[in-house]
Amino acid sequence: MFDAATTALLRAVLDEVCESVSHREIGALTNVASKILEAATRGEVSLDELRQAGRDALSRAPTVWR
Repeated sequence: MFDAATTALLRAVLDEVCESVSHREIGALTNVASKILEAATRGEVSLDELRQAGRDALSRAPTVWR
């Protein structure tokens, strides 16, 4: 899996990208987290790459999630 520093970065990006998403919107949060993890697994581990992956996932989420 990922080392502690990368895991902390992933969590920070998820929190930042989803700051305006209600914690009750589990589907949206899960979708964004999944896309961030997929990006990291592909080697996209810079802050900007992870943010973009999360923002892309959030922007493509069904409107009920936003």
